Amino acid sequence: MPTDALLNAYFDLNILLLAGAALWLAARKLLARSKLGRAYRPQLRLLNGMTVLLAVTPVLIIAFTHFVIPHPPNFSDMLVSQYLQGNVSMSAGRFETLLGLREDAVRGLTSLQPLWAQALSAAFAAGMLICLAHVAVSIFRLHQNLAAAFTWKRVGRVQLMVSDTVRVAYSTRGLRRRYVVLPAALLNDPRDLRLTIAHELQHFRQHDIECEFLLEMLRPLLFWNPAFYLWRREVRLLREFACDQALMARPRVDVRAYCECLIRACAHAARGPALFTRRSPAVALVDRRETRRGASLQRRIIAVTARQPQGQNSLGWGVVSLAMAGVVLGTAMLLQRPSDWSHDRIMLSTIVNLERMASRSTSPALAVSALNGGFAVPSQ
Repeated sequence: MPTDALLNAYFDLNILLLAGAALWLAARKLLARSKLGRAYRPQLRLLNGMTVLLAVTPVLIIAFTHFVIPHPPNFSDMLVSQYLQGNVSMSAGRFETLLGLREDAVRGLTSLQPLWAQALSAAFAAGMLICLAHVAVSIFRLHQNLAAAFTWKRVGRVQLMVSDTVRVAYSTRGLRRRYVVLPAALLNDPRDLRLTIAHELQHFRQHDIECEFLLEMLRPLLFWNPAFYLWRREVRLLREFACDQALMARPRVDVRAYCECLIRACAHAARGPALFTRRSPAVALVDRRETRRGASLQRRIIAVTARQPQGQNSLGWGVVSLAMAGVVLGTAMLLQRPSDWSHDRIMLSTIVNLERMASRSTSPALAVSALNGGFAVPSQ
């Protein structure tokens, strides 16, 4: 695949992530005003599906434009059409320059001739290497923890493991097996042990580990985009809400005991070292950030103790999912590159050339006549 196509796909991914984050925040506010606002499990499925869709959409659009429609309708052609209709108050030269910013950026980054392109490429490479190193260290620490733990029980493909070094239970997986790692001290408290295991097994049912893998794979590419961290925070918070809510739907789970279990888990996590403790990709009972920001734990307890939603409402969630997927795919389609020589583009190029001719002329009357399509005949 050509380098410029890869760069355009990367730009599309970042723009789609910004648009997706804005779309989700707007949808979350609308959902909060309806009876769907406290249905966290369908929201998590929607957000996980959107995560996968945002990741694969640039590839889908490349395939679509290659095999189906080479030049679909796009923002650029729409803006040119609006300009020719007189709805944009701007000089033609400046308008054409703004439209060509992305193409100029792609051309500069592809050739690496401009100084800004070299500096930007070096900064991106450095940031990407730092993120890759951080992910590698996290995976190495996870492998070390799994190797140091001993197997307590096996349930199908799930291994329950006990570790003397971890303070909070977490779950992860390999290619074939899934692992739940429990602190050794938890074996002395049967009630917390049962609730913790149920919580971690629910993460497997929700496919939270797989989503965490995808987010970790995207992080070295999107480390500079603030929308990525906003999206990841929403996914991580919503997965805990959904997991807690799934447990509250079970008949023999005591709400008070579960909240006390979360509080004790946060207290144990706060006693550990704050630096160099990340293990990834994994999903823990409580996150280290919840020990530093009490609001996260408070929101979880409020969600647990609130009235649980009744009914599935599959039709409503189907409509919401289709609407959000349609907006994402439509936005991706409109971000595509325009055709080289459409009729509107030729008209815009003609106006730009007339402006340049008028700006070089010394006679104001000649400039006005040129822009109006007239001709000036010099006097003898």
